Amino acid sequence: MDTQSVKGLIADIGATNARFALADSVGIYHPHTLQCAEFTSLSQAAAHYLKHIGLSYHPDHAVLAVAAPIEKDHVSFTNNPWSFSIPDIKKEMKLSSLHVLNDFEAIACAISDLKPEDIVQIGGGHPEHDKPIAVIGPGTGLGVAGLFWDGKKYIPNPCEGGHVTMAARTQREFDIFTALRYKYSYISVERVCSGKGLVNIYNAIRILDGYVALADRSAEEISAAACAGTCPVCVESLSLMLRFLGRIAGDLALTLNAYGGVYIAGGIPTKLGNFFFQSDFRPEFESKGSYGRFLREIPTYLITRPNIAFLGLKKILAERR
Repeated sequence: MDTQSVKGLIADIGATNARFALADSVGIYHPHTLQCAEFTSLSQAAAHYLKHIGLSYHPDHAVLAVAAPIEKDHVSFTNNPWSFSIPDIKKEMKLSSLHVLNDFEAIACAISDLKPEDIVQIGGGHPEHDKPIAVIGPGTGLGVAGLFWDGKKYIPNPCEGGHVTMAARTQREFDIFTALRYKYSYISVERVCSGKGLVNIYNAIRILDGYVALADRSAEEISAAACAGTCPVCVESLSLMLRFLGRIAGDLALTLNAYGGVYIAGGIPTKLGNFFFQSDFRPEFESKGSYGRFLREIPTYLITRPNIAFLGLKKILAERR
């Protein structure tokens, strides 16, 4: 590809990774992932990316998805030390236009363009056309969004659903949440249903069951040990996290009347293979008492397409230019 012909920069900026690419109306080019911790700012990471791909000019337009709330013209990441002013970053990056949106809004924008090979259905029946759609996904944090039909197309609605209160249903869950009070005064969904949440559950079980000598582990290490079946604490931790994901996904489906389906994104579920499919995710999704019969009809889908946010960002870039 001649990079001179591509004018748009797109980026999906999370707590851990900053994913960049170039895009035009035809496709997505030169995707590359950087570690946020290796850069002091977004503009520094973007400059590194452009230099890395050998681009000899600054793109005129950019669309950035951020794992953070956008307050007027300022962005401060929840799980990342970066922060920036939108006008300032536009000037630093020498852009004619810049659009910044929530990362799960970008994912939501991609849903209507997904192909059958991009998803795996887990339970439920057929989606109802024009009905609300829910999107949720655990990465470093937990992202949530909805999609609503306006009569012609779906309109994305980003939200901060990862920070709603997580409820315990069993004594074991209650004890784990209580153990986490050493660290948090409030247990949100994200604190037990995300990469950080997986580590929290693991550490809480170590405290409760007397495994304090057990090694510290990252979310990736816990997931790997759970999938391999080599550590019972890791197996329980990951199993609980996926149960919590099913529970909050079911809550979201009821809240939105998401008969258009519930889509699971995020960096964790797609890497778990059969552990995810054999987990309590779907039974917990349907476990809503008398309303379980409604949820049994709602399909849930695991998004398997990599860099799904890029698909939404490409669409937004084309619409705004």
